[in-house]
Amino acid sequence: MAGSKRYAGAVLVGEVVGLRALVGSGIAVLALLVGCSDRDGKTSAPPAATRAPIITVSADQAVSPVPAWRAPAVAVDAGNAAALRKRAAAALSEGDLYASADSAIPIYLALREFAPTDRPVAVGLDRAVALLLMEGEAALKRIDDEPLALREAHQAAAVARAVAPEHRKVEAYLERLDRADEAQEANRLGEVELNAGRIGESGQGGALARFREALELRPGDVRAAQGIAAAESALIRRAEVAADRDDYAGAERWLAAAAQVRPKLDTAADAQGRIAAQRRARIGHLRDAGIAALPKLGGIDEARGNLATLLRIAPAGDPAAIELRERIELATHYGLFRPGQVFTDAMNLGGRGPAMVVIPHGAFRMGADAVESGSSDAERPLRTIRFDRGLAVSRYEITVGEFRRFMNASKHRPRANRRGYSIAYDERSGNLVRRGGVDWRSDYAGRPAADNMPVVHVSAKDAVAYTEWLSAITGQRYRLPSEAEFEYALRAGTQGRFPWGDGPPPARAGNLTGSLDASPSGRQWRNAFDRYGDGAWGPAPVGRYAPNAFGLHDMAGNVSEWVADCWHDNYRRAPRDGAAWFNPGCRTRVFRGPSWSSSPAQSRAAWRQGTSADTTNGRLGFRVVREI
Repeated sequence: MAGSKRYAGAVLVGEVVGLRALVGSGIAVLALLVGCSDRDGKTSAPPAATRAPIITVSADQAVSPVPAWRAPAVAVDAGNAAALRKRAAAALSEGDLYASADSAIPIYLALREFAPTDRPVAVGLDRAVALLLMEGEAALKRIDDEPLALREAHQAAAVARAVAPEHRKVEAYLERLDRADEAQEANRLGEVELNAGRIGESGQGGALARFREALELRPGDVRAAQGIAAAESALIRRAEVAADRDDYAGAERWLAAAAQVRPKLDTAADAQGRIAAQRRARIGHLRDAGIAALPKLGGIDEARGNLATLLRIAPAGDPAAIELRERIELATHYGLFRPGQVFTDAMNLGGRGPAMVVIPHGAFRMGADAVESGSSDAERPLRTIRFDRGLAVSRYEITVGEFRRFMNASKHRPRANRRGYSIAYDERSGNLVRRGGVDWRSDYAGRPAADNMPVVHVSAKDAVAYTEWLSAITGQRYRLPSEAEFEYALRAGTQGRFPWGDGPPPARAGNLTGSLDASPSGRQWRNAFDRYGDGAWGPAPVGRYAPNAFGLHDMAGNVSEWVADCWHDNYRRAPRDGAAWFNPGCRTRVFRGPSWSSSPAQSRAAWRQGTSADTTNGRLGFRVVREI
């Protein structure tokens, strides 16, 4: 029988190695793994002097040999037989089966030898053996949590073999114990393989084969399951080491092997997500480091080194590689920027700032002449403004999502929140009305706004606070545009009455008041561009309409925008270089550009308006500029 190989004077039990530090699918590898992939994808093992085991044997986990059991001598005669029967029955009821000469089994064995035909003695001995087997079975069930319970199981087996070696239930118990021993030995060999770096991910031998053998011998074996999890973690760790060396092809190979270990679990998929995020972060870091190096002495060569690494680890056509290559080419020939370039700045909190468009330097005629229909003296005198350097302007109006990041990261309290209301559109009356609980998170009508909508219900001071925060977290100088910069960007090379020139707006010119537009309840504009419709009533998501010639969206519509200037009744004595005309402490600020509710006269390129710096409403937002 299978159990016959166990006892040859002593019961030799396989060494038990615990994996208690490895729990469930979140397995933590306990030491430096061996056999990691190098940059060329080749497998190599660290020097033996530096190799540490993945799995170690705790001092309390080793199971020492169990000697064969011999019944303690019990003297029986006619004078003490009755007393011994009572003592045996009492020991049996107390569960004292074999520990000493006063235990149930030694006494019953002695009584059976004294009186072989005594029926109560035979029944008592049978009950004692049954209870012994129950204790052994219970010990077998505990070995997943208590490795030393295997010794208890062997002790029970030693007694059972000595008492009833041919009993059917004893034989069955010994067979189960055999399988537990074989499973433990398979686990031990698996742990040896694992510590040696022989995981067996190819399906040919190794730790995985041993652990799976243990599970076949003893289904549900926790030690084997934890060994398989440790093997999976070892493969994942190899993938992580490869990724740390920028060997993402090697990392993918190790992850593919790990995914085959426990395919029903998400452990390998989760690791793949982490490494993919690490790869994206690494690509972003290389791009940012290369761009940061460009202004330095010898920085172009440094940036080219970053680009070479980036091209090796990035997928084909990766936008970061394309951007860095273009920036290096521009730095070589034109400096850091070019007209029309779109870029973002890294934030020290993670993520990127608003998309910025570089507009070219140049000159334009600011304001309106006296014959322009709808113009006012506030837009005069007409003057020429020249910009000697290009300027980066946010491609879109600042969105609710971008403003939300500022709010989450700062202690700023916007004006609408502090006073508890803002001015929102009322569909019932068709007017802008004061409405409580409306702030930057709200749309033009006071409802919750989507993150891709232009932020409204912000004051000039709120807009300035955002630019100051953005400057701090990017290390670049962001600010509101000056009036001159805004009008220059709005005109984008044209010099007509409207941002698109003279005449009616072309299709998709922007979110304007058109005679074809209608509100949710069917209202229409009384003073609008004839036969024009843009499909929106209220602000639209940023970027929905065509950009102007400078690549900027929504300059000619959507929401009006705060600029940096204080309000002055005209341009006399205004700066000639395009800088903001700002007086510290001024309470009236300028906003520019048409909104979704502006009349045609208010949609002119030279139109300007002043209002309290604390004003908040559903048609006034802002965009930012960055000096380059």
